[in-house]
Amino acid sequence: MSLSEWLIHKRNLLLKSNVHKNKINFTCNLWVKCNKCSFLMYHKTLESNFKVCPKCSHHFPTSSQDRINYLFDSNSWQSLNNNLSSTDPLGFIDKKSYSQRLSDMKSKTGLYDAVQTGIAFIFNIQVACGIMDFRFMGGSMGSVVGEKLTRLIEKATSLRLPLIILCASGGARMQEGMLSLMQMAKISSALYKHTEASLPYFTILTSPTTGGVTASFAMLGDLIIAEPKALIAFAGRRVIEQTIKEDLPDNFQTSEYLFEHGFIDVIISRTELRVQLFKLLSLYSDSFT
Repeated sequence: MSLSEWLIHKRNLLLKSNVHKNKINFTCNLWVKCNKCSFLMYHKTLESNFKVCPKCSHHFPTSSQDRINYLFDSNSWQSLNNNLSSTDPLGFIDKKSYSQRLSDMKSKTGLYDAVQTGIAFIFNIQVACGIMDFRFMGGSMGSVVGEKLTRLIEKATSLRLPLIILCASGGARMQEGMLSLMQMAKISSALYKHTEASLPYFTILTSPTTGGVTASFAMLGDLIIAEPKALIAFAGRRVIEQTIKEDLPDNFQTSEYLFEHGFIDVIISRTELRVQLFKLLSLYSDSFT
């Protein structure tokens, strides 16, 4: 084989290799493997099933926008206070500044902060709803999350609407210090007025719901709903074990454990949530119609 023939041969092998790699990458984007049962599914199969594994019913993480699409009547969502954005009141810096983290999160998620609030319809029943998004700094509760939820609750009270909050959070946002902790009392106070007006409030706990969110509005619902096998906690498992010097059950801090011990009222799969919310809201219809 001459030098020119050898070079042509090597070039053809390289081209075949690159084509093969591209095909593999393209195929990987089309298929999703379940983290729990390792079931391999076409990505559209997962999307059409509300990001719930059709084999083992594992609930994949999902965005606030997906939840809006899953829950509400088509094109009925009306955003509230969508332009509110956190500042950096403490000038907080760790590996990078808090202001830079906020900027990065806005670019990555397309959101201004960790919650979307609005008014929408579920089978023609109008509701006020807040949906937390774990993609934005772990769904942490800062001053904007507190302000948006408080304004939402006040709007629901003035319009006499049922209120639903979907929780997904790591807790209070440490970069805002005491300001983030103040939101617990602020939101709870608005919820008290909503309850005094005899209006229903449902919370939906998704995985994870932890920290200051669990310690405040997540557990104040007239009806507390949870997704299956969601992590719901205040302190971390290891912290509790080290404090009480005992081993905890394997299913500790799951929806099922909390249901057995009376902390939540019902566990509903994401695939059934829209229909079940309609049925539950219908039971309360006399209070807001």
